[in-house]
Amino acid sequence: MSAILVVELFSSGCRGSRGVIQSLGIYVLLPSIRNMAGTAQGTLKDRAITVARERGIARARDFDAAGIPRAYLRRLQDEGLLVRMGRGLYQLADAEWSESHSLAEAARAVPHGVICLLSALRFHELTTQLPHQVWMLIGHKKWAPKNPPVSLRIIRATGDALTAGVERHTIEQVEVPITNPAKTVADCFKYRSQVGLDVAIEALRDCLRSRRATVDDIWHFAAIDRVQNVMRPYIEATV
Repeated sequence: MSAILVVELFSSGCRGSRGVIQSLGIYVLLPSIRNMAGTAQGTLKDRAITVARERGIARARDFDAAGIPRAYLRRLQDEGLLVRMGRGLYQLADAEWSESHSLAEAARAVPHGVICLLSALRFHELTTQLPHQVWMLIGHKKWAPKNPPVSLRIIRATGDALTAGVERHTIEQVEVPITNPAKTVADCFKYRSQVGLDVAIEALRDCLRSRRATVDDIWHFAAIDRVQNVMRPYIEATV
């Protein structure tokens, strides 16, 4: 007789259930079975909390890999331990959020994307603007989520314009790809019709003034973005 059947016999209050179990040579105390079940649930909860804490923002497949059923995640939400950040994304309810929390959420939702433009400027403290969306570079043929946990402004790029000048920062235990200061400035001139030329000029001045990048660094990425002619007069006026 399986342990599950033993529990069912006891919990259902079937008349003579104890005698049936004893006749089979099984002597189990109900409190012990209940303790075993409680321990299993406790272990499952501990594993789920550990996954969420270590990942910062955990995906459903992170819990799958730890052997935690997705139905159990709903129970943890009902208990107020987990918060569903978006489709397939979870975080501990008591987790502390940093100013860059939205960048971590975006990186989890779009692992092949790169934080760029206004969001990168804000991260590198090269603008006083607070973007209401997370700006993200992705490949032309890459998918973009339909219902992301944060509002995204998707910019399409290919080749070196997508992959060059990318740094990786850890935000709330999440590895977040972000364009470096020099690449971010060059990108602002490349996409000046979307961010505004005034923002690009301000970013260039602040980047050089704060020594976050050299003229050579910026010129390197200007060549990759093919905006040397656009940037030349502004660089000459700045140095």
